[in-house]
Formats: sequence, C-alpha cells, structure tokens
Amino acid sequence: MPHTNIRPACALACLLATFATAAATPASDQAGTSMLGFTSTGATQEQTLEQRFDALLNPADQREWLKQMASQPNQVGSPHDKANADFMLAKFRAWGWDAHIETFDVLYPTPKKESLQLLGPKPFTAKLNEPPLPGDATSAIQQGALPPYNVYGADGDVTAPLVYVNYGMPDDYTALARRGIDVKGKIVIVRYGGGWRGLKPKLAQEHGALGCLIYSDPRDDGYYQGDTYPEGGWRPADGVQRGSVADMQVYPGDPTTPGYGSVPGAKHLALKDAKTLMKIPVLPISYADATPLLQSLGGPVAPADWRGALPFTYHIGPGTAKAHLVVESNWGRQPVYDVIATLKGASEPDQWIVRGNHHDGWVFGAFDPLAGNVALLAEAKAIGTLVKQGWRPQRTLVYASWDGEEPGLLGSTEWVETHAQELQAKAVLYVNSDTNGRGFLGAGGSHSLQHLVNQVAAGVTDPETHVSVQQRLRARMQVQGAAKGASARAKDDAKLAAGGGDLPIEALGSGSDYSAFLEHLGIASLDLGFGGEDENGPVYHSAYDSFDHYARFGDPTFEYGVALSKVAGHIVLRTADASVLPLRFGDFSDTLDRYVKQLHELVDTTRKATDEQHRLLDQHAFALADDPSHPLAPPARDSDVPAIDLAPLDQAAQKLKQSAQAYEAAYHARAASGLDLTDAQRNALNVLMGRMEQSLTSPDGLPGRTWFRHMIYAPGMLTGYGVKTVPGVREALEARRWDEADRYAVVTAKVLDGYRAQLDRLTGMLKQPR
Repeated sequence: MPHTNIRPACALACLLATFATAAATPASDQAGTSMLGFTSTGATQEQTLEQRFDALLNPADQREWLKQMASQPNQVGSPHDKANADFMLAKFRAWGWDAHIETFDVLYPTPKKESLQLLGPKPFTAKLNEPPLPGDATSAIQQGALPPYNVYGADGDVTAPLVYVNYGMPDDYTALARRGIDVKGKIVIVRYGGGWRGLKPKLAQEHGALGCLIYSDPRDDGYYQGDTYPEGGWRPADGVQRGSVADMQVYPGDPTTPGYGSVPGAKHLALKDAKTLMKIPVLPISYADATPLLQSLGGPVAPADWRGALPFTYHIGPGTAKAHLVVESNWGRQPVYDVIATLKGASEPDQWIVRGNHHDGWVFGAFDPLAGNVALLAEAKAIGTLVKQGWRPQRTLVYASWDGEEPGLLGSTEWVETHAQELQAKAVLYVNSDTNGRGFLGAGGSHSLQHLVNQVAAGVTDPETHVSVQQRLRARMQVQGAAKGASARAKDDAKLAAGGGDLPIEALGSGSDYSAFLEHLGIASLDLGFGGEDENGPVYHSAYDSFDHYARFGDPTFEYGVALSKVAGHIVLRTADASVLPLRFGDFSDTLDRYVKQLHELVDTTRKATDEQHRLLDQHAFALADDPSHPLAPPARDSDVPAIDLAPLDQAAQKLKQSAQAYEAAYHARAASGLDLTDAQRNALNVLMGRMEQSLTSPDGLPGRTWFRHMIYAPGMLTGYGVKTVPGVREALEARRWDEADRYAVVTAKVLDGYRAQLDRLTGMLKQPR
C-alpha cells in the first residue's frame, strides 16, 4: 500500500536532551551516543548490538526470498499462498523462533463469471485479462491466477447507458448535478485516483447507479508519465488494478464478523446484513478496454481537469449505446494463514513489540507486499542469530506475516480481534511495513514515537547518497518547499526541515495492517517504507507486479530492502531493550496543538467561503457568468455556519501541554541520576506508558462506525486510506454537521483529559523516591 513520507529526524541526542521542548540539536552536533530510554552505558551497548544486527543483513537473501515467494499466484486461497506461509514457518523455526500458523476462515468471494460489452452500432467486448509480456517470466502464468476483479462488489447483470464521472468523488457528482446529468439507472465509468477505489462504487450506488467500472487512465500511471512496461516501469495498455471495494471505513476484516474474530464457531452475518459489502456490481478494467467505452459517450465535453491522456475528446455522456455488465462470484469462505513467531523476553515478557507485514498479493505481489515482507524476514533471521550468539530481548518480540490484507486487512484484523484482551494488556508497540521501493524513507504513526523514529533515521545510511536517510529526506523537503507552486504544507515542512530539529511523522489513516492495532485497540503504531524513486506504483495490484518488474524498476540492488530492515529492526531492538519505553509525550501534545489550530482555521475558512458563495448566489453572479450555450446551474446553497464551540478542545490541549511539560521536567530530573528506579517502579512505569495510546480511544467509537475508537487518527469516510485527524470534529465540520462537531469537541476533550490524567500519574511515579 502507499506510504506517507516521514519527515526527517534528528540524530542521536544526549539523554538529558531527549525531552527538551526547545529546537533539537543542530545537525553538526548530532554525534551523541545516548538514546531515548537508555542510560549512556545502555545506549553504547545498544549501538553495538545494532551494528552486529546490521552486519547480518544480506540483500541476496531478500532477492532470493522475493523471487521464490513471487513465483506463482499468491492471492488468498491459492496453493502458493499456503506454500509461502509454510516456507516462512520453517524459516522462523530454523532461526530459533517459536512459530506457528494461525488460521481464520473468512468470506472471500472469487469471480465465477465476468463480462463487459458495449452494445449498439459499434459493438465491443472487453478483453478483461492481462496478456504475457516479453521479459516478464511470470506474466505467462495463467493457471491459478484470478482474473482482474474488485472483491466484495455485488453480483449483477445490468444493461444501461454509460456516464463518465471522472474520479467518482463527491465533487465530481456535484459537477454532474450542475450540468443536469444524473447517474440514476446508469453504469458509471470512473478512473482510478483522486480517492480510494472503494469510495467509487459506494458513491455511485448512493447516487442510484446500477454498476461501476473503474479504469486506469494513462495520464495517471501510463504512457503520459513514462515508458510503459516492459520498456519502462509504467502501466501498459492492458494492465488492470485489482483491489477491494469493501466499505472499510466502517470496519475492516471479514465483513461477516464485525468486531470479533472469524474463529471456529463464530457467528457469521448473512450477506444481506454485512454492512461493508457493495450493492452494485463493480469491475476494474484497463485503459485498452476503457477506450471504446469512453469513445462512445456523447453529451457535454468533460471539464479540463476531467480529461485523461487517451487520444480523443472526453465526453461525460450518456451516449446512444448501452453497456452490458455481468459479475457473478463464488461467495464462499477461504482460509487465511497468519504466520506468528515469538521470542520471549528475558525480564519483561509481558510487554510485547509486534512487527508485521502481509504476504498475500493480488497476483504475484512482488512490490505489494513481498518487498516489505522479505525485509521483515531478514530482520527475523538476524535477530535469531543474535539470540543464538547469546543475546536475549528484554521484552517479548512477536513477528507476524499476515495473510488476507489485500481483500480488507483480514488476517491482521481477525488476529487482533481474537486476541484483543491480551494485546491491550501486553502490546506496547506495533511496527508495520507493506510495500518497499527505492528512494526516501516514509514513516507515519503515533506521535509519541516520532523522536524514536528520528533517532533511528539519523543512524541509518541511505544506499545511494551515503548520508543518513534523515539528512537526505531533510534536503528533499527543503527543495520541494522552495519549488514554484509548492503547497502550504510543503512550505511548512521545508521550514521545519531547515530548523534542523525533529520533524513530525505523518498521521496514519488506513490501507494496511496497522489499522486494527492503532485505531481499534489503541496500541502505539508505526508504518515504515522507502519509495519515491521507483516505478512500482504503476503496476500496483496487476499481474505485472512481478519479480522481473521489481528487479528492474523497484529496488534492483535490494539495498533499500536492507535499509528498511535496519530502520524497522533498530526500532524493534531499542524498544525491546530500553529500560523505560522510548515514548515522548510532549511530541504528541505539540502535534495536537497543530491539529486544534487547523480545526479553528477550517471553521474560519468554511465561514468565509460560505459567506462568499451566498453573496454570489444572491447577486445571481453564477447565472450571469454562465455560457448560455453550455448551461451550468449555480451550486446548491450551502448551509449557514453557526458559532462552533471548540473551547473544550482548546482547554484540553492547553492542560495537556502543561502536564507534558511537567512530565518532561520530572523525567529530566530522574534521568540526571541515571533513571535509578527499582524494578517494581520501572515495571509500573512501563506498564502505564505502554497503555497511554489506549487512553486516546473511546469505547463508543466514531459516529456511524464504532469499530474505529481512536479519537485522534482515523481514515476519512470520504478519503478511504487518507487520514482525518481529530476525526469526530473534523469530519463533522467538513460535512456541515454543526451539532455533531460541537458534540465531538466535548467527547474528544474528555478523551484527552483521560490521557492527561494518565500522564500525570507517570509524572508522580517519576517523582517517587527509589
């Protein structure tokens, strides 16, 4: 899955500075050896351990494992998916881990019949497959490979006119309405991009469409961007992006077991009661198959920003010809195989660091997900060797290779839901990866972890430039912020990068296996990966996401796989052995301040935009500015913006800042004496620290989707993967649900007060005498 970009980190600072609220140490002074949560002696030992760990990482291992695991179709239910799980199980056991496979039976529909025809004077039958390409050995493998499809779309046999809806996002339907075009009773054709694929059929069915076709336009990931595969890495004409269209913003996992594991004997909902299933047929198609369909459309010429790169004029439709779409699936269950490997901690076995990546793909899955999965395996091999050499982690390590991520985060969600009580008692950190490529480090996650990420990023060398991955990313941010037309966000990032201190990591939305850990249970989480210079994205979820493609256009030397192993592995090792968990709560407080400020700005800009729209409507400006030969109705009148009460959030954020400063002062004072805690004090401190993130959850969850309990991070209902911070308030404001915004300002403030109360308890623990 796509990754957000980490903002560059500061290097290793001395322990007494790790909780400083001022700007971090300039880059030229970043040579200290102490690390967050360690005494200076412990930091030196940890650096030595990391050097030994790094020496055990071999890019040839990752290349060999990737080639083997991507050698056959690897989707859920395939023989090779199970073979890969067995292969990893044997590896983990050989490396000294206590490993097993945990199996869940989940709803996983597969295609039984698919067809798409254009009727009328120029009939056309879509190919709906991806032919072999020269130079790609696995593209010729047809046996065991499922055809392109969108899992969890409905069965259907529909014949109807076509309407082109651009990316199929809310603004696109608003634009259609202004042109007097209705999709009710039609089949919509939309292009990938602009938002998560699952929103496209959801919005189509909400507007009355009978079916949904999703195609990849070459402007977005084909020949408009670069040479197509196999000459280059970009999507060829017959390439198709598969993917899930389940309504995962309501809940991920098996659609028939919401909130609980799909274990033997579990109650499975009837299909009609599963809220995340689509109600209309959906089919992904290539731009080769989309071309005759789009050429058949009449009606208005598409707006400029709706036009792709195909060599004809884009029209919205409908046309005189109808389309005939048939989708029929086998609605059975399939097993998913989670490979779970454990190394028990020596002194704190009931505190767990969980590290995960999934292993199922849509066909061969070299980039997504196996490039990340082999980096995880390399870490596990190196850690196993360290254990055989006499080292033991102080906390328990759990390494997991999830199955069923692609259909809807199935393996991780079912495992988390099954083991929820134990995880909430023991898990202190979840570290996720998914895809991996060549370029820049990306990281997102809980902001109490951002300094840990920063420290690690400063200590890992970029394979291409031989500076730290932090230094390289810092330079990139400054260049991007200085570019003509840079966004306000890019400019803000560049200013932070130029300051030389810690830079915030991204907030997490959804789209990978961290979701159940972070947003359902409230376990502090990170998501890591490299990218930005590879050409993996264009063959995302297609049969051409292969070993041959990855070895040419992904990470040819596999050195970025090693870099990912170093970043993730160092985070795991440091957290495993830190005397006090490496969390910094002032960073979360500072981030929250920015989020609350953004909410105030959102209210102000919404009010100004609304006033301006009302003024233009009252003056009939839209009608006067319209071209009568191409009529465009004025927009619907937006509701007035009342007074919004964000004072509860302001007060909660201010109190949290004071508590964070008090905690930092107490930690600073205690660190001056080497964190001299008794075993009982240290254990009590770590237990409470490990549960801090959980106090940012509410048992009632978010409005309309109670599975999502985190009040600070969630995927947006209308963004899919994209995050919405302080989501209860932000999404209510964006949807103009004013009363709900006021209500969730109070709910979120109450949650923040609970977090602050736990932080105050930690401060009290640090002040207790030994």
